[in-house]
Amino acid sequence: MSKPSAPASRSSRTSGGTKFLLGGASLVVLGIVAVVLYTLATLSVSYSDGERAGVLQKFSRKGWICKTHEGELAVSYTPGMAPVIWYFSVRDEAVAAKVKEAQGKRVVVHYDEHRGVPSDCFGESQYYVDGVRVIE
Repeated sequence: MSKPSAPASRSSRTSGGTKFLLGGASLVVLGIVAVVLYTLATLSVSYSDGERAGVLQKFSRKGWICKTHEGELAVSYTPGMAPVIWYFSVRDEAVAAKVKEAQGKRVVVHYDEHRGVPSDCFGESQYYVDGVRVIE
């Protein structure tokens, strides 16, 4: 007659479940790290940069949770025609104060374009203004 096998120990029964939980948690953490690294990359690498000139017609701070500075520059190339509106965001508070002072004036703004930013918490537009000067 054969001897009945001993029941599995408690540690061997739970180690499979613990490994599964640790593996799942590792995947979640890895996903979060990947999203954070992607966001940092899109914010620190500029796709393009340049300057735009026009009349600063609107500048406001808006958002439900993430408050951002958003503006509109009326870029008009032909007198008598409707202006082309260029939308931009400002991330720096010092630059936002300068832009606010220049509202309603003809300005030249310097911007960096950041494509693929995954959230509106950094600005609603892909154009981030980092400098402004009034021309008159």
